[in-house]
Amino acid sequence: MLAKGQTVIQYMEQLAPKHIAEEWDKVGLQLGTLQKEITGILVALDVNEEIVEEAISLGCNLIIAHHAIIFRPLQGILTDTPAGRLYEKLIKHDIAVYISHTNLDVAEGGMNDWMAEALGIENSAPIKDIHSEQLSKLVVFVPKDHHQKVLDAILNAGAGSIGNYSHCSFNIEGYGTFLPGEGTEPYIGEPGKMQRAEEVRIETIVPQGIRNKVVQAMLKAHPYEEVAYDLYQMDLKGRSLGLGRVGKLKEATTLGAFVETVKQGLKVDKVRVVGELDRPIRKAAVLGGSGAKYYNSAIFRGADVLVTGDIDYHTAQDALLAGITLIDPGHNAEKIMKEKVAEWMTQKLTEGRYKTVVHASQVNTEPFNFL
Repeated sequence: MLAKGQTVIQYMEQLAPKHIAEEWDKVGLQLGTLQKEITGILVALDVNEEIVEEAISLGCNLIIAHHAIIFRPLQGILTDTPAGRLYEKLIKHDIAVYISHTNLDVAEGGMNDWMAEALGIENSAPIKDIHSEQLSKLVVFVPKDHHQKVLDAILNAGAGSIGNYSHCSFNIEGYGTFLPGEGTEPYIGEPGKMQRAEEVRIETIVPQGIRNKVVQAMLKAHPYEEVAYDLYQMDLKGRSLGLGRVGKLKEATTLGAFVETVKQGLKVDKVRVVGELDRPIRKAAVLGGSGAKYYNSAIFRGADVLVTGDIDYHTAQDALLAGITLIDPGHNAEKIMKEKVAEWMTQKLTEGRYKTVVHASQVNTEPFNFL
């Protein structure tokens, strides 16, 4: 059985929910439709004509990419222009394009965690917090004989996390009353007769990103026809998500030695370096894409070096004066996401017993030649 487009995107948004993207970003479905079976998925950093040809040759009708193909409002689609030809080819071959950008960057277990892991950065935290997850309080009333089943469904769906504690809930016994109407099939009692049932009130905390998942799990496990539950928005904020990662290295090293770690970990042949190669490095920061402007945030977090792309001349001078070294592996170092997203999606589809195949693009979209 092939996976439907919406199913694939539901999996993708478990990894990188759209609501954690920055406001200016263009994420989500950008071209085509998800109302179809997905014959194959191609995961790419960028989308150009070579990528589209690769998708066609592999039989893929969905591309999941990191960088948007439509970022500014279109004034028209002219098929004798490079962009127009790209859109035309995608449409003619019924290939949808879905973008996961800053939401994939800041997501836990996403882009910057992958890059930090590749560089040996341990116990990492965001360089700069940009998003605090909204929390809701879920309250549901359950008959005593289904208390544990419903509680397990709610907590196993991800509810109940407070800091480093999981599966947190509050449970209190009481009595519920209800009068089943005509045509009902009540789990307890019978239509037309007032009922008084022993119930348990379950309370727990639910993050915004998994609220629908938790509610659906609760409803599936609950025996009542009409489930009495409430969701209250809380002033208390949940975990903070942010740009980049910073943490200690497994072992102290020098800038020169760490450069080699960066080359190997991010699979780049050459990098630009700002700083003395013999400088000691104990704590490192990484930010995929263009993150040089966050060097002060990296300094504030105690970093000795910031690894990021697209460093301009004046920012390099300012960072050096401020006391932090820089390593620029290029924006294309984000290509680490191709294999990682493909692995994630393959696992999810396999668990769902879908036959849709996922490919990591083999096309090199690096625009620069390093001579």
